Order: sequence, then C-alpha cells, then structure tokens
Amino acid sequence: MLGRRHYRIKVLQALYAFFQGGEGRIEIAEKNLLNSLDKVYELYYLQISFLLEVIHFYRFRTEEAKSKFYPTPEEVNPNYKLSVNRLILQLQQNIELNEQFAKYKISWTTEQEMVRKVYQKMRTGKDHAEYLASGESSYGEDQDFLEKLFRKFIAKSADLQFYFEERNIFWEDDFEVAAVFVIKTIKLMSESFGERDSLTALFTKGMEDDPAEDRKFILELFRKTILSTESSDKLIDARTRNWELDRIALTDILLIKMALTELTNFSQIPVKVTMNEYIEISKQFSSVKSKLFINGILDKLVSDLTEEKKIKKTGRGLMT
Repeated sequence: MLGRRHYRIKVLQALYAFFQGGEGRIEIAEKNLLNSLDKVYELYYLQISFLLEVIHFYRFRTEEAKSKFYPTPEEVNPNYKLSVNRLILQLQQNIELNEQFAKYKISWTTEQEMVRKVYQKMRTGKDHAEYLASGESSYGEDQDFLEKLFRKFIAKSADLQFYFEERNIFWEDDFEVAAVFVIKTIKLMSESFGERDSLTALFTKGMEDDPAEDRKFILELFRKTILSTESSDKLIDARTRNWELDRIALTDILLIKMALTELTNFSQIPVKVTMNEYIEISKQFSSVKSKLFINGILDKLVSDLTEEKKIKKTGRGLMT
C-alpha cells in the first residue's frame, strides 16, 4: 500500500537510529524497522476508525435531539442521509476492517471531546448543509461528501495529529501518508465492495504492488547499506576532500550511502529514479544547502561508478 519513497524514508530513520548507537544487532534493528512500517498501517486504520466514530457520534446526537423539551421540527424529523451514507455502511460492515480494529485494540471512548469537536465543525459546515439539501441520493454523492469530510475535518485536524504524535514520535511524518491512503480508499471503493472484500486489495490490483517484493526491497536496502558502510565512506571521502566526514550531517551521509547501495545493488531501479528519490527525500530531511551538496556528490559518484563499471542495470533505459 505504501510507496517506495516512504519505504526509503523508513529505512533512513532506521539507519539513523542504528548508527546513533541504538540497537547494535542488525537482526533486531530489522525487526524494529518492520514494526515501524506496521505502525503506519495502524495509523491508517486509526484514521478510518476515527471517521466512523465521528459518524457514530453524529447518529447519537441526531437521536438525542429528538428528546429535547422543545425540539425543532428538523430535530423531530431529522435528515438521515449521512447516517445511512453507503460508504459508511460498507466500512462498518467490513469484516477485515473490524478485525484490524480489534487487532490494534482501537477505541475512542476516552477521546470523545476530540470527536465532538470534529463533529461540531463538520455539522455546522457548508458542505454538510449542501449534502443534506441536494435532493440527490447516489453512491457518487455519498463518496464525494465522505472524501470532503475526511479531508477538511480529520486529515487537517491539529488535535488529532497531536494525539497521534504523542502516541508515536514517528507518526508526525506518517500522519499525512496514512491520510492520503484513507482518501484513496474512499475514492477506490465501489457499490460492489462487500463485507468480505479486502480494503488493502484496493491498492494491490497492479503488478507494481507486491508486498513480498516491497519487504525484500526494504530489508535489502537497510542491511546492504550497513554492510557496505566502509566502502561507501571511502567513495564519499574521495569526493569530499575539503570536508571532514564527521562534520557532515549524519542524515546527509546516510542518504548518500543509501543511494550508493541502491545504485550498485538494485539492478532493476533506473539511475535517474534513485537520484531523484534521494534528492526529494533530502528536501524533507535536510537543509537547502544539504540538498545541493547531496545532489553534487551523487552526480560525481555516479560518474565514478559508471566509469568503473560498478553500476550494472538490466533492462532498456535503466542507466538513465
């Protein structure tokens, strides 16, 4: 479900912890790396469950309003359109999703104030009023509204993001990634999606999504970057004569080492893809000067390795 860039970021974080004096055994570090990836999936399910919790709260308040001493006509005869939103019902009834909620022991019982805040913003928003008043009743409209609801009030909820960051320090980087995949889930669902269908299968219809290959890529990149660190140091040192390696930011060094590992060990990944990926990652984790430094060093190292025939790619166009 996740993309290769996010896998690279996870490997970078694991390498940083490893070289900073964390777990010294590669096997344990690999286990921690895989666990951090599982945590991204947990965050994905937490966000979906929060969406469903907001709707549950919405239904509760809709019914509660009928019991007021002086309910309005709208409260006596409420519009149940959102309560019976087709996608919400599909998600609530999905077996795999409920199994994942149980696996991660997800509960919002102690966070009802945060649920109430999101409910209040959504309930008083223009999108909600327009949705109820449209006069239409279609799967597409239900889908569009649910996407808007999630984008505006959950994916951008500062309270929810802070809550997740407090639970796991890495979730600050993962929050947006998980939100993107919740939105993709909503977009990819269809009327035929049933209670026994798999949500994750929505993302693995193409050959480019192969969990076994992704796992292999992650572990190989991590282990081979560690095992080749001495040879990588020599290559980097040869191209940074005016720099002392211990004065270059560890993140920058690790990005270059990961790129070197990928260039020389992953024959199916084009050189241009590797270069672009690590430059893009450096924008997120390094300074502007660091990005230029990494770009410059990698350009030189690619030239050196190509001349020494240490970059071997298979397939048409993979050297570019």
